[in-house]
Amino acid sequence: MKKVIIILILTGALFFPDASGQVHYTNTSVILEKLFSRLIASNEDAERIQINDSIDLIIQSYAGSDTVFNHKFTNLRYLGQITSRNSQLKIITWNLVLKDSISRYYCYLIHNSGKRNLAYRLEGVYREGPVRTDTVYSDKNWYGALYYDLRPFKKDDQTNWVLLGIDYGNQAITRKIIDVLSFASDGSIILGKKIFATGEALKYREVLEYGSEAVISLKFLTDKSIVFDHLVPVSPALKGKKEYYGPDFSYDAYGLEKGTWKFKSNVDVKNKK
Repeated sequence: MKKVIIILILTGALFFPDASGQVHYTNTSVILEKLFSRLIASNEDAERIQINDSIDLIIQSYAGSDTVFNHKFTNLRYLGQITSRNSQLKIITWNLVLKDSISRYYCYLIHNSGKRNLAYRLEGVYREGPVRTDTVYSDKNWYGALYYDLRPFKKDDQTNWVLLGIDYGNQAITRKIIDVLSFASDGSIILGKKIFATGEALKYREVLEYGSEAVISLKFLTDKSIVFDHLVPVSPALKGKKEYYGPDFSYDAYGLEKGTWKFKSNVDVKNKK
C-alpha cells in the first residue's frame, strides 16, 4: 500500500502543469524507462507484478490527462504508442511476461469524442487458442494483443478504426490481427465488425497464424489497403498445423470498398492501386 501511495503522489506531481499551462513529462519518461528495465531484469513473478502495477498506475494517470494527444514518450522500447492523424484515437499497449503465472496484455484506448477524452482500460491474458473471427469483443473480454498501427474509415456515416496487432500468447504460434474498433452510442467500445469479406463469406476480423520463428509483414499500403504475406505450410503434409506456416514471398491484401474490407490474393505490392 505504501508503494501505491508513493506512485500516486509521483504521478500527480509529474502531470501537474506549470504556470504557462504546459505539462512536462520528462520525469515520467525517466521513471517509466527505469520501471521497464527493472521489469525485464526481474526473475520473480511477484516482483514483476509489483513493478507492472506501478507502470499501470502511471499510464492510467497519463491516459486521463488533458494533454495526452499532444505528447508521446520516447526511448520506451516496451511501450507501444500509436495515435491517429486526426488525434481522435490513441492506443497504448504493453505486455507482462510471467514465468509461473499466465502472462498478460494491457491496453489503454483514449478516444477524443469532440467534447472530452474518454479513456478505456483493457486487460487480457495469453491464450493457447486463436482469437475468434465470428464474434465481437469488448473491454470486458478483450483477447489481448499489442497494437502497432491504425487507420480511420467510414461505415454507415460512422467513424471506425482498423487496428493492426500482434499476439504472442502461444509459444509455438504467433498471430497477427486485423480488427475494427468502433464506439457504441453509450460510449462503450466494440472490437470487431462483420465487414471482412472473402468471396461471399464475412467475418469480424482477420487472424494470421504462423510459426513463432517465422517473420511476416502486415501493414497498411494506403489508408484503404492492407497488405500481408501469404502463409503456407513448409510441407503439404503439414497443412492446417499453423506452427509450421510461414511466408512464401507472395502477398495478399484487403481493400476498402464501400465500407467493406474485401480480400484479394496474390497482389502486386509495388502497385498501390
